[in-house]
Amino acid sequence: MNDTLAGWLQILALAGALALTHRPLGDYLARSLTTSRHLRPERLVYRAGGVNAETDQTWAAYLRAMLAFSLVSVVFLYAFLRLQNHLLLSLGMKPLAPDLAFNTAASFVTNTNWQAYSGESALGHLVQMAGLAVQNFVSAAVGIAIAAALIRGFTRQRTDRVGNFWVDLTRITLRVLLPLAFVFALVLVAAGVIQNFHGAQSVTTIAGQHQSITGGPVASQEAIKELGTNGGGFYNANSAHPLENPSGFTNLVEIYLLLAIPFSLPRTFGTMAGDRRQGHAVLAVMGLIWAASVAVVTVNELHSVSSPAGHAAGGMMEGKEQRFGIWGSVLFAVSTTLTSTGAVDSAHDSFSPGGGGLLIFNMMLGEIAPGGTGSGLYGILILAVVAVFVAGLMVGRTPEYLGKKLGSREMKFASLYILTTPALVLIGSGIAMALPGQRAAMANPGPHGFSEVLYAFTSAANNNGSAFAGLTANTVWYNTALGLVMIFGRFLPMVFVLALAGSLARQRPVPVTAGTLPTHRPQFVGLLTGVILIVVGLTYFPALALGPLAEGLH
Repeated sequence: MNDTLAGWLQILALAGALALTHRPLGDYLARSLTTSRHLRPERLVYRAGGVNAETDQTWAAYLRAMLAFSLVSVVFLYAFLRLQNHLLLSLGMKPLAPDLAFNTAASFVTNTNWQAYSGESALGHLVQMAGLAVQNFVSAAVGIAIAAALIRGFTRQRTDRVGNFWVDLTRITLRVLLPLAFVFALVLVAAGVIQNFHGAQSVTTIAGQHQSITGGPVASQEAIKELGTNGGGFYNANSAHPLENPSGFTNLVEIYLLLAIPFSLPRTFGTMAGDRRQGHAVLAVMGLIWAASVAVVTVNELHSVSSPAGHAAGGMMEGKEQRFGIWGSVLFAVSTTLTSTGAVDSAHDSFSPGGGGLLIFNMMLGEIAPGGTGSGLYGILILAVVAVFVAGLMVGRTPEYLGKKLGSREMKFASLYILTTPALVLIGSGIAMALPGQRAAMANPGPHGFSEVLYAFTSAANNNGSAFAGLTANTVWYNTALGLVMIFGRFLPMVFVLALAGSLARQRPVPVTAGTLPTHRPQFVGLLTGVILIVVGLTYFPALALGPLAEGLH
């Protein structure tokens, strides 16, 4: 079978699997978030935490609960990393340095999973399981909870209540993430991903040399790493490591896992909103951007004009896994940068200027096609609000979305949401480039070196976690700066999302009239796609021109 046919079959198989699970998984998520019935394990959790599960919260109380939970999580994980040498299953690992421990704690609590350390040589098994893997579950659940609160803002009326954070967090974790992660961990084990408690073991290679191989509970962490769009790998090579991703089949399973929930959440949105056509429109925009990105990056890697060696090799194979080839590597790279996953099975730093530039652009979009677990949905709904506002300006009518008027208050929250991440990316990159010591961390000079720094801050601010590996980021300055960017990039947008949800929930629905903009038709899909591309293009174009565009032209 030639590479082109194999590549098309991978894409078709992935699209088919996502289509089959979109409806049942989306409806199951909607039922989990709306039912009044509490399962016995959930009631035990509520009792242990002193939670009144029958009481809804205002948006401000919901926000305080989320921030308090996240703060405690950062402190707990930081302590775990600093004290790991005193814990069981430490494998003799030393505690992480304070700056690296802060960076790692911020990374996993914010669903970023940026890794400035080598997993197999820096962390013991208990920290990997009880520290990092736990945050893989709950940070993903937090994102879905915020999306649920925003949907309630659209669907509720004349109330200041948007749900109960503790109920949402518990249900998403126990009803959705844990069962799915358990099933797919078994699938990965059956397909060759390891799951044990071995430390480093010396083996003799075919060539007669000795090599040290570290085992561990990999499959259980791999499942939730992808399912929760987390991305932090057990090994430094992440999903390029043969014990973490041993075959083309597991590669396709992992891509499916990181897309399954984000592509199903539009169905959840439509079901909870009482109009599934609205979910179909959002899904169409997500699918359109994802497909276009896959096509453009694939063409760039197969036919890059910037590398004669790439032509001779039949494509840009530098930094890509021979097991997966260009098609499998591109499919993974596009999917991981369009979600907040950050897992990698190839070196993004080795992609062509056009391909690597588009991977950066994918994250700059806000990772909304389909985005992270929850964050992709509430991100694209914020952009839908902006699109409706733009349409209202065109016809001179007060904009409405899902029966709610979008006044100055709502648009201020939406605008602040859109401006937060670009400000963090551009200010952070600018400061790094202005400091000689931080410029020295770049492995390459000129535009490609700038792209490494731009990629790092874009990845951190958008809670992605992947990197252009050429940047030496394990320094006190980068660990601190990127850690702060991760925290602000995660929680500041959530403040504006919840404030918008509270503002919408207090309104009385307005009736649909002849002048109401239909937000379920192809025209709106085109409008929303255009707004997304124009807003991002105008914001980031100067920075992209200094990096990947300049490199491609050169």
